[in-house]
Amino acid sequence: MKILSAEQIRKADQFTIANEPIASIDLMERASQTFVDWFELNFDKSRKVFVFCGTGNNGGDGLAISRMLLKKEWDLTTITISHTGKSSQDFAINHERLTALCTIRNVESPKNLDFTIGEGDLVIDAIFGSGLSREVSGIHAEAIDFINNSGAGIVAVDIPSGLFSDKPSPKDVIIKADHVLCFQFPKLAFLLPENGEFAKQWHSTNIGLSEDFIQNQKSIYTYVDRNFIKKLYRPRSKFAHKTDFGRVLLIAGSWGKMGAATLCAKATIRSGAGLVTTHIPKCGYTIMQTAVPEAMVSTDILEEQITRFPNTQPFDTIGIGPGIGTLSKTRTMLLQLFSSYKKPMVIDADALNIIAQEKSLIRILPQRSILTPHPGEFRRMVGEWKDDFERLDLQIALSVKHKIYIVLKGAHTSISTPEGNVFFNSTGNPGMASGGSGDVLTGIITSLLGQKYSPKDAAILGVFLHGLAADIAIEFIGEESLCASDIIDYLPQAFMDLKGI
Repeated sequence: MKILSAEQIRKADQFTIANEPIASIDLMERASQTFVDWFELNFDKSRKVFVFCGTGNNGGDGLAISRMLLKKEWDLTTITISHTGKSSQDFAINHERLTALCTIRNVESPKNLDFTIGEGDLVIDAIFGSGLSREVSGIHAEAIDFINNSGAGIVAVDIPSGLFSDKPSPKDVIIKADHVLCFQFPKLAFLLPENGEFAKQWHSTNIGLSEDFIQNQKSIYTYVDRNFIKKLYRPRSKFAHKTDFGRVLLIAGSWGKMGAATLCAKATIRSGAGLVTTHIPKCGYTIMQTAVPEAMVSTDILEEQITRFPNTQPFDTIGIGPGIGTLSKTRTMLLQLFSSYKKPMVIDADALNIIAQEKSLIRILPQRSILTPHPGEFRRMVGEWKDDFERLDLQIALSVKHKIYIVLKGAHTSISTPEGNVFFNSTGNPGMASGGSGDVLTGIITSLLGQKYSPKDAAILGVFLHGLAADIAIEFIGEESLCASDIIDYLPQAFMDLKGI
């Protein structure tokens, strides 16, 4: 699913109106009906509803939604904000239609906010839409503050009022929506951590904008949904052999951190790698042979850390970093590996911390390698950023400059490419925020890369599978109890789910 800018969405509306053809007011009616259909599936009539409308087209949506819900006998109050001056044409039409059914309450000053919204009530926010480009002030700011402090459940139409679609927003005056139903496209702002409190859950719905226009729009941002993954996943051939699925080398572990190595190895095998060899310190030999009997084991000459690597010629790819530590001999080993191995590899955890300490190492990485930092590791690599839009720009710039893929982990993990594109993931949950989850992801991506998926496809599919396994797991054990090994245990169900796409 493409992620378009506010300007591109506006043009998509205009193109659809001109070429479907459909009148602007009828397109608004269609979008509003889509919202009402979704709303009735998710909420019941036991709760009072308050619809807050601005005087632009987003407010026009709110008025149409009010009319449709009233006709379905919802207990509903409609409020317009400062309806004393200019309004959009479609707002005016829907205002006239709604006044035939009910009295609309108008709020011109804070003294008009003299009514009570209960904690069990619902607010539909239709004050401002995606075209907002200025900080909210005056009575609109007062209304937003009133809504946020009401204790009611808040549902935003298309975008929370006060939030900018595709640039940093002033954070003081923004609707804190429990749900957002966005029309046709998710907004870039929804996918960035700094906006999590404003769009706690968002859902997208097709309102019938022109597919031809959408296909012809260029965007560097893509939201990875199940339809996208369907095109990447490759079922196995009946006559496949284990060597068809890659010879993978994992360099992982040190004294006290063999858990990272075993998690990574288990995930690599569970994700379908044909032959897996782990290179670990001597202290981990018995652990690895016992915990992961399917993996072959190579040991370093030292007991507690990794200082050398085996002959890399037989391997289709290498995953390195989980639990290796950052001691000087390990840093030297990493330098030698990057200088000698030229195929794309997966680089995580302590290998990333070493790169952050020795920034010249990034210049000798094999091109099209995949780096999998969490935000802290990424910060150590690139420095501070003032907001998440700048962080995204830094991620893209690093990928382009060094021709690498960066998997920046978190909710809606972002995957940047050497071409400057970004793919946002759609699976996963907060239960994954626990130790070892990243080691599992490294194993999954390394496995897929060894199976001859392209680096881009391995990263995108690996992140999706990782989150999908966790989503399936929490249906049985909940978010709080989820641990990294559970993600591995539910990988088989994730693959089965993919087969059913």
